[in-house]
Amino acid sequence: MSVQITVIGLGRIGTSIGLALGGKETGVYRVGHDHQIENERAALKQGAIDKANHNLPSAVRDARLVILSLPLSQMPRTLEVIGPELQEGAVVLDTSPVKVEMVNWAAKHLPKARHYVGLIPSINPDKLHELDIGGGAASADLFRKSVFVVDAPMGTPEVAVTIACNFIELLGATPLLSEVQESDGLAATAHLMPQLTAAAILNATVDQPGWEDARKIASRAFAAMTSGLAYHDELDSLRIAALQNRTNVVRVLDMLVSALKAMRDDIEPGDEAGLAERLEAAREGRERWINERLAADWSHATAPREEIPSIAERLFGTAILKPRRGA
Repeated sequence: MSVQITVIGLGRIGTSIGLALGGKETGVYRVGHDHQIENERAALKQGAIDKANHNLPSAVRDARLVILSLPLSQMPRTLEVIGPELQEGAVVLDTSPVKVEMVNWAAKHLPKARHYVGLIPSINPDKLHELDIGGGAASADLFRKSVFVVDAPMGTPEVAVTIACNFIELLGATPLLSEVQESDGLAATAHLMPQLTAAAILNATVDQPGWEDARKIASRAFAAMTSGLAYHDELDSLRIAALQNRTNVVRVLDMLVSALKAMRDDIEPGDEAGLAERLEAAREGRERWINERLAADWSHATAPREEIPSIAERLFGTAILKPRRGA
């Protein structure tokens, strides 16, 4: 007896999820869907899914768990299409960085007794400097030593939250329970501000006076600072995320502007000591953060869970397992 999990969106995140859930005797039947059929074929070839189903309603019809690994702009329509097809008790997870609006979309499009839980994933710190977002860069260990923020809307059954947390642990990550408003604040700081800053740097340099020559020597520092946009596969989704989360985004951008002004105010009068102190504080802060990410000691985030033999049993519990239709 196996339990179907459907992954919608087979880029790096979705394909890595499929790979992490793979292996023999898992009790899980992995179905994959992507609007680009070549991504489905690639995921099959990589062994990330057991079956590709290019018909979206059919892909979720027998699923106990559905993971939406899609650009934010595609979420409302996807929920609208899959909602009527979901079986009672099905749990829908997503990996988008903005949750308040996702909660609203889920409430609008998911029928009663179909449950939504939002996730904000982070990745294995050993892979932080990899820029490729395609399925070809997927790996089974992409989420190891990382944390997933878990957002459950008010009234979500405990069993749905437990399934989400078990799922995260199967990926090698640690669940961190949060409230939707709080997680949107975290996402503004950790996800949206770096990407918007990259856009601002590019707007301030490319095709501006001096760029014709500066572009010839722009190297590692410029590439690193502007790579924030490379982590986002669709600019429409970044725009939507920034506007939907605008209170938090404006707050963090104001903090950034304040930090830049403080540095400018050190540089303009030639305040060597002040600038040195500011730069050293930044260097120490980054070093402390990267060491914490590499150590990945998040044992305080959640209580340890008892091991159960199969992936399906660990996800859903032996008492609520049901066979796939026709299995």
